[in-house]
Amino acid sequence: MFDSAMDDFVNEVRERSDIREVISRYVTLNFKGGRYWACCPFHNEKTPSFTVSPDKGMFYCFGCHTGGNVFKFLSLIENVSYFDAIKLQAERLGIDLPSHKKTAAELKLEQKQKTLFKIMTLAQDFYHNNLVKTAAGETGRKYLEARGITSGVIEKFKLGYAPDSWDALTKALKSRGFDDRYLFDAGIVSRKQDGAGVYDRLRGRVIIPINDINGNVVAFGGRILGEGEPKYLNTPDTVIFSKGKLLFGLDKANRAIMSADCAVIVEGYMDAISLISAGIENVVATLGTAFSDNHARLLTRYTRRIILCYDSDEAGQRATIRALPMIQKAGAEVFVAVVPDGKDPDEFVRKHGKAAFENLLKNALPFFEYKLQYVMSHADIYSYQGKIRALRELLPVLAEIKDVMIQTEYRQKISAALVLDENIILDELHNFLANAEKKLNQKINPIAEKPEAQENILARQAGSSIIKKAWYEGDVLSYVLGYVPKEIFLTKHREILSYLEKCHEMGKHPNDLSAADELSEAANAELSRILASYPVNFSAADDKAYEDSLKVMRLIYVKSQYENIRREVEESYNSGDEAAYLEKLQRALEIQREMEELKFA
Repeated sequence: MFDSAMDDFVNEVRERSDIREVISRYVTLNFKGGRYWACCPFHNEKTPSFTVSPDKGMFYCFGCHTGGNVFKFLSLIENVSYFDAIKLQAERLGIDLPSHKKTAAELKLEQKQKTLFKIMTLAQDFYHNNLVKTAAGETGRKYLEARGITSGVIEKFKLGYAPDSWDALTKALKSRGFDDRYLFDAGIVSRKQDGAGVYDRLRGRVIIPINDINGNVVAFGGRILGEGEPKYLNTPDTVIFSKGKLLFGLDKANRAIMSADCAVIVEGYMDAISLISAGIENVVATLGTAFSDNHARLLTRYTRRIILCYDSDEAGQRATIRALPMIQKAGAEVFVAVVPDGKDPDEFVRKHGKAAFENLLKNALPFFEYKLQYVMSHADIYSYQGKIRALRELLPVLAEIKDVMIQTEYRQKISAALVLDENIILDELHNFLANAEKKLNQKINPIAEKPEAQENILARQAGSSIIKKAWYEGDVLSYVLGYVPKEIFLTKHREILSYLEKCHEMGKHPNDLSAADELSEAANAELSRILASYPVNFSAADDKAYEDSLKVMRLIYVKSQYENIRREVEESYNSGDEAAYLEKLQRALEIQREMEELKFA
């Protein structure tokens, strides 16, 4: 996967990475029984089944079977590629990324991105100068002034104005040597219907540049002045812009978010700009798309306390309800600031000022409080069926509350709000939890539904013990695979054994980096489980378990051979081939004797 310089870089990052320290940034770890434990950040659970073994540099969840090394954890929690996780950790450790020879495709993409970044920067300057320096920009300046947007904020965000012209920007950029193809790829022009040329996508609008986390201009949003639709228009996704992966203003707000240890999320960039004009700087906005898991993971790099402050109309409330569990799942503490009187944050802060808005944030409702209010406002609480429907909407949130005292308090609140006996609520909660656990078990243990489940469980236990031995003592592989054919192992174990064979043949010791590179997701997670489940040092009991495991796998193999030979005996008997019948019968008896010996060994 890497050249030698890159190998050295990755090894240095791994050696300097304390997996316990890295993971504890995202979850609270508790030491018990020689390992660190936590509730898994990758699935919902009440009892901790997520374990970290610093001595092995591995993590594994016994609930959802996710596992791997420190880079695998970062790639999952940050929603980035495996190599981007390595780079992220290197950046945190202050380790420089080595240069490497790029492929032709990489160089071509890099050059295109550089060109698009340059085009977007020039377009930003064009729009900004139109706003602040031209008579045509007077319309935009008056609009921003009326919304309380100060000149300082105009400069900070490089706000601009697109003249009401079909080709003003196109002409300006073409004069700088850029052709239609690049302007189209940047998303700032549209093609004419007849295909003969392009025209400016944004016209007669106040322009809001959209930056990536590094501050590069990657897109624009345009707010129409006066009547017309759409009110807000973004440039489309491109090779440098994906609206589902960016939050407006994060490049400027990240330090304020870390300083306040809190992020405020609003729906639109004008809401964010208005709040920043009022002096509230730890605010970001979505970009005309629904809040996503990507957004949640992006924000939790900077804080674990997030306040949603969407419009208080019905659409805003629904968007809030959808976003809340995503943020909670990402491991953040989530609250909702309710803007009164159906107003949006922009209108509220302009009318009432910074102190009043900060008071809204101070009194933001916890997730459950908001959900309770929302459900109650939409429920038919005058019928028993309506009450039960409302209760069942609340149960998933109630089930997530792990503090017994807080959960009891909320059960009492539901009881009072729905006028339901608390025992009914408790019974429904127990039923919900039981059903959820059953579904989870069916999902993560589908093997239990099969007739051969017991044998598969034995094969998994035995295969795990053998793989653990082979991981640390590769020279046992030739004996193991001579005694038990690889094909008899479970699919994931076969893949791991093939990897270990390859390492042994090359004279290399297996390691988590090469395993992550060569194994499938499922096999890598299984390997993580095995390494996390067993101690590094072998005891006499471990050696005995390894020997017993070989016998278990041999017995499974011999049983499969016996089934095959038994069918052949029947076929030869039915065909009247006496010689073949006697030969195969003799072989069947030999296999049967070995089966008996293995059973009682």
